Amino acid sequence: MAELLLDLFCEEIPSGMQARAAEDLTRLLEQALVPLNPRTIRGFYGARHIAASLEVDESIPARTLSERGPRENAPEKALAGFCRKHGVSPDALTKENGFWVLHRTLPPINAAALIAEQLPELLWKFPWPKAMRWGNGSLFTWVRPLHHIACVLDGQTVPFSLARQDDDAHGLTSGNVTEGHRILSPGTFTITNTAQWLRDLEARHVILDEQKRADLIRNGVHKLAEDKGLKLVEDEGLVQEVSGLVEYPVPLLGRIDDTFMDLPPEVMQVSMRVNQRYFALRTQEGKAAPYFAFVANQSFTDAGALCIAGNERVLRARFADARHFWDLDRKTKLAERVAALGAVTFHAKLGTQKERAERIATLAGLIATDMGLNEEQIAHAKRAGLLAKADLTTGMVGEFPELQGVMGGYYAAHDGEASEVAQAIAEHYMPRGLNDQTANAPISIAVALADRLDMLAGFFTIGETPSGSGDPYGLRRAALGVIRTIRDNGLRLDLGHLLSKAAIPHASKAGKDSALEDMDGFFIDRLRVQLRNEGRRHDVLDATLAVTQALEGTTLFKHLDGDLVRLLNRVEALSAMIGTEDGKNLLAAYRRANNILRIEEKKDGPYAPTPEAHLYVQEEERALDDALKEAGPIIDAHLKKEDFTSVMQHLAALRPVIDRFFEAVTVNADDAAQRSNRLRLLKRFSQSGRLIADFSKIEG
Repeated sequence: MAELLLDLFCEEIPSGMQARAAEDLTRLLEQALVPLNPRTIRGFYGARHIAASLEVDESIPARTLSERGPRENAPEKALAGFCRKHGVSPDALTKENGFWVLHRTLPPINAAALIAEQLPELLWKFPWPKAMRWGNGSLFTWVRPLHHIACVLDGQTVPFSLARQDDDAHGLTSGNVTEGHRILSPGTFTITNTAQWLRDLEARHVILDEQKRADLIRNGVHKLAEDKGLKLVEDEGLVQEVSGLVEYPVPLLGRIDDTFMDLPPEVMQVSMRVNQRYFALRTQEGKAAPYFAFVANQSFTDAGALCIAGNERVLRARFADARHFWDLDRKTKLAERVAALGAVTFHAKLGTQKERAERIATLAGLIATDMGLNEEQIAHAKRAGLLAKADLTTGMVGEFPELQGVMGGYYAAHDGEASEVAQAIAEHYMPRGLNDQTANAPISIAVALADRLDMLAGFFTIGETPSGSGDPYGLRRAALGVIRTIRDNGLRLDLGHLLSKAAIPHASKAGKDSALEDMDGFFIDRLRVQLRNEGRRHDVLDATLAVTQALEGTTLFKHLDGDLVRLLNRVEALSAMIGTEDGKNLLAAYRRANNILRIEEKKDGPYAPTPEAHLYVQEEERALDDALKEAGPIIDAHLKKEDFTSVMQHLAALRPVIDRFFEAVTVNADDAAQRSNRLRLLKRFSQSGRLIADFSKIEG
């Protein structure tokens, strides 16, 4: 066993490319060195290093390879071609089982030789998303200029060159040196093994362990905030990004001038994050604090005073730009900006943002009506829908697109719009991500749903639907936003009806008559994804959908109940039941009954669920019939009240009766009339379950 260390040292690598590069390096090394049985593979990455450490066999032992050639009676040309391919004469072949066979004994190969053979090609073809050329003449590319290739096997350099024919590949050859921190520890040092390499890198101010680097950043900025009695605005994405920018993280705290503290906190946070990679702080009451945290890439003899002053100066300039947009944007009322949306194309086939705003306004009014809101609230929903996209024409959103909606809310409040309208504009993009909260104010809900439903209906109508992993318009995210908003707020809406209404303005643009039919399956898939993300069983959803009918009046969905709250309540009740012992046994009984019926109905079915009492000859038959007659009306009553838990309880109560039936009764009796009657009784039992789900679709 030998330890191989490969350290690729170059200029600063973009933060977002580092983790993937380390994964690619370990994967490609494992593939290239398969004959050496690579194991214990570890990847490392940082601002200037991409590296891997692994264990390999010291050599490939001598071995015999056999390759079958043409048949014995094949034409001479075929035999000659096989020999030419392998560089042997026909005398080297033997006859085995009617074929010519070549046996070759290969000498042992030491690990260093195979590594030196494989690595140049691996590095030439390394899959950077973007790579560059540098210097003069070479076609070798890397993400940034590559300076050192350290390749060490059990303390010894594995020598190889990247040169190819007339291409010197910048003179790059392997060695056993790398570099530490550019400023704090300049110069090269020698590598002997992985442990020494990591230890000496850290001594030279390079923390190559990504988790340790991120922890230093995360814990450091938290401590700075706590020391001031403040709270950090959590931003794990920023932690990971900054971790890829620094080799030796040193968190520092700067102060924000009081003259900028009247800017909206979202503006301050986004400006700091996007432009400078700074962390925002809040007071204990949740208000913006006059401080910011940042991470330097070195330590300082003056405790960072000069560095802090420089960053404060830069931030003043950034905030001055933000104030310019803030003051300028408020000179034009949001309502006056709606006309300007006519010059902003939403989509070539779906019109301008102004046309979209008008559609959202109309749809928000319909949703507000269906939600049972009063006339004033409906008017507010329409107003908010019309103004929701107006901030797209502002300078602030042009500079920081992340602030769409948020700035509209501030500008609407400044213009004197109703507080509910301003809130709805600010919140209509919620949820922005998987872990974001959904809107919960009534007007905000109506506008948030209208925004997404218009987009979904429009793009499905023109045939621009997601395919494979491609979803350029974010329709999957929009559908999940609709589902989450409806669920989180317990909205009893007919989703199919609303989508049909949303599609009306696009009817003339439909690419096909059934353009919206795919929406049924699309929302079912999104429900499956949502349930899977929550750790729930999506097969229970499929079982429920198999017997669910769309609401009366719905023109869109064929399988999905447009009332998602009702549908998911059924799923929840079914999940709870099959998690119990009675539920599991009842599920097995339904499956048994369905299997018998499926087999027998192929012979002489189908069987109507109307057994005749006078044909019963065993008490267990009568007991099952009585139990089904008693449970039927009760189950129907609970279904009408949407009390699905009680439905499940009454179905579960059938378990002991059906168990006794299967234990005592032979369904396929010799008497034809008895057999038919018992199959009809099983059909009635099977249909009692289909009032709530198709149990055959439940896994396990």
